[in-house]
Amino acid sequence: MPLRPNGLARAAVRFKPSSFVGTFVALLLAAAVVSGCGLLLQTGLTASVPPGRYAGAAVVAAADQQVHATVGRGPERETFSAALPDRARLDASLVHAAARAPGAARAVGDVSYPVRDAAGTPLTASGWGSTAFTGTRLASGTAPGPGGVVLGGGHARVGERVTLDTPLGRRSFTVFGTTGTPGVWFTDAQALALSGHPRTVDAIAVLPAPGTDPGALAVEVDRALRGRAEVRTGDDRSLAEGAALPAAKELLVALGGSFGGIAALVAVFTAAGTVALGVGQRTREFALLRAVGATPRQLRRSIATEALLLAPLAGALGCLPGLALATWWFGQLRDKGAVPQGVRLDTAPLPYAAAVLVVVLAALGAGLAAARRPSRVAPGLALAEAQTERRAIGRVRTVLGVTAVAGGAVLAGVAAAGSGEDAANAALGVVMLFMLAVALLGPLLARLSATVLSLPLHAAGASGHLAAANSRTNARRLASALTPIVLATSFASTLVLLHASTDRATEHQQRAGVIADHVVTAPGGLPVDAAARAARLPGVTAAVAVQHTGVLLPDRDTGFRSATALAVSADPRPVLDPDVRTGSLAGLRPGTVAVDANLADAVGVRPGERLPLRLPDGRTASPRVVATYGRGLGLAEVTLPAADLAGHRTMPYADELLVRGGTPDRLTALGTVTDAAGRAAAQSRDREVNAWANTTMAAVLGGFAAVAAANTLVMTVLARRRELRTLRLVGTTRRQVLRMLRWESLLVGVTGTVLGGAIALATLVPMTHGLTGEGPYLPPLVVGSFAAAAVLLALVSTSLPARAVLR
Repeated sequence: MPLRPNGLARAAVRFKPSSFVGTFVALLLAAAVVSGCGLLLQTGLTASVPPGRYAGAAVVAAADQQVHATVGRGPERETFSAALPDRARLDASLVHAAARAPGAARAVGDVSYPVRDAAGTPLTASGWGSTAFTGTRLASGTAPGPGGVVLGGGHARVGERVTLDTPLGRRSFTVFGTTGTPGVWFTDAQALALSGHPRTVDAIAVLPAPGTDPGALAVEVDRALRGRAEVRTGDDRSLAEGAALPAAKELLVALGGSFGGIAALVAVFTAAGTVALGVGQRTREFALLRAVGATPRQLRRSIATEALLLAPLAGALGCLPGLALATWWFGQLRDKGAVPQGVRLDTAPLPYAAAVLVVVLAALGAGLAAARRPSRVAPGLALAEAQTERRAIGRVRTVLGVTAVAGGAVLAGVAAAGSGEDAANAALGVVMLFMLAVALLGPLLARLSATVLSLPLHAAGASGHLAAANSRTNARRLASALTPIVLATSFASTLVLLHASTDRATEHQQRAGVIADHVVTAPGGLPVDAAARAARLPGVTAAVAVQHTGVLLPDRDTGFRSATALAVSADPRPVLDPDVRTGSLAGLRPGTVAVDANLADAVGVRPGERLPLRLPDGRTASPRVVATYGRGLGLAEVTLPAADLAGHRTMPYADELLVRGGTPDRLTALGTVTDAAGRAAAQSRDREVNAWANTTMAAVLGGFAAVAAANTLVMTVLARRRELRTLRLVGTTRRQVLRMLRWESLLVGVTGTVLGGAIALATLVPMTHGLTGEGPYLPPLVVGSFAAAAVLLALVSTSLPARAVLR
């Protein structure tokens, strides 16, 4: 009777489930990582929040809060988008056009911006017209008139005079009315005039005439505005409320897409290796089947059926921890303010289906690839090969492995020669190519490491002799345990040590870059005249107000690259030392800019040339470069005059005031006074979110690879039952066998740590040099903990199953 491959596969899974446990676990973990990252990506693509400020407006017209660029030519043209650092606004003249749209009862040009009362309390100022859609009502008095305000929150009574710090300076107003809602309301004209951007509004809220359908009104408003604004209804109105949601969507897409792609690749790579290991451990079984008449096609069908029996169930179950991972990660991002509170995790089924499909294809492909040799070899030779490990690894595999090594070396050289993000992006491929090389050339590397370490192993007595002989003879088995440890060590250490290196360089540059005697800060920003007031104090020789923001620069590959920016109110040389490399900051005046040297190299500009950029609100500018400097990581990548930034930020006030000379007690009237060291400490706290994100990514990748490594080691030990029991039968004591396994696991742990560390170092050196201009920082405690963790993982994952087998 001919063999039935499907029945054979079902029987193998049913009667020998222990042979498939490790494979099942690996596929489950891969599905968890793929589905978790997929959920974040899906949320980034579909995220929306109910409107807040514009909930009472049926239709809202606003500027696009993203910029778009088309890269390439012909069929290779591709359009990229990037979220703006700040809110983009509309020309105020469009308010009248929207009001004339058929079905519109009223159109309100809305502006809102921060002001401060005499006590320094931050308040939000708006035009009184906004109360038509926000629902704010007077508690006493009347609506504001020229030179008057309505105050909320019990700050004053009707008829009193109040002083407010506005974007145009300190002004006095008469209180016309009060409300129960905190805030400040001017007339619409005065609110626009005082905003700092008198010709642009944040958005246009359109109120419908009775009986007008919002959808129909939106069409008419869009026609009236002639495409000069994005017209939104429903939940899309929240996109008109600022740049927070587009920035959060970009972050989630980056996490779920970019990092998720790497994580998914690692997960599939590791799961496929485990499947191949499981198939390879059954060569004796396949040899027997070939000997009793099974054809190569039947063997391949049987292995494919096993994959189709295991992978869908493992993938489906893996989606549960994937959902838990995505929920926790998303919740942490929301708690830390990186994602608006109203956004919800999108748990639609597409990422789950993709995860199941990925693990099924990975299991199927890896199984068929591993079965290629045992299914093609002649039956008699198959039985002979099943008794001993084949030493050769194949020409194709060798060529591919050597090519991966060469590619990694070349890419490392490219990264070392580059700078900034270009070096970082090139270095990302280094770790992937070297990891591929380890997977392909694993048996050769394992045999080489066993040969190198055989001398100290021989000094360990009989157990060491056995461990050395086993490691050299069974290099493939050693390689299967080695690869995931290398994977865990290289990826986790690269992420953690990269952050440690950049964080250290950033702190050094911050401390060296700020040479001011005093740094003044205040909640909600400093008054617009803070620098002038400080300059009049006795002993003060320089006072420079500083604003921190971001700009976008054109990029030929990705459309735009973001850059941190620093706007200064005066000559920054008395208070800042950015380590000028070329040019001079003496020429920094409106229409000019100074650029970090790495960024200048990346975009190809030199002093005297124009730097095209997008200001925080998306407006284009082309200032002339007057200098390049070396401390962009600690200060900012772009430095420009504050006058060029006026009207292009929602927050019009300075974040810091840097003062040279004077005494701290005289500056306390302006805000909290500290020094350069205190400023660096505060900036370090602001970087904690980035540190958390980096550590989390390292934990996800490293944790998955570590579990996969433990799973592989357990599979390897359990597959050696016959060997270990034979050793016991020939007189080897239980203690000697365990010591032998410990020496083998120590060899695996040490080799994996060395290879993983070498790959991490090959990645970190060009990456950190490009980003910081320095070599990588290797904290001894962190490096030691990674090495100890790898060795301990190998020892525990080997000793525990070995004890169970030897009972």
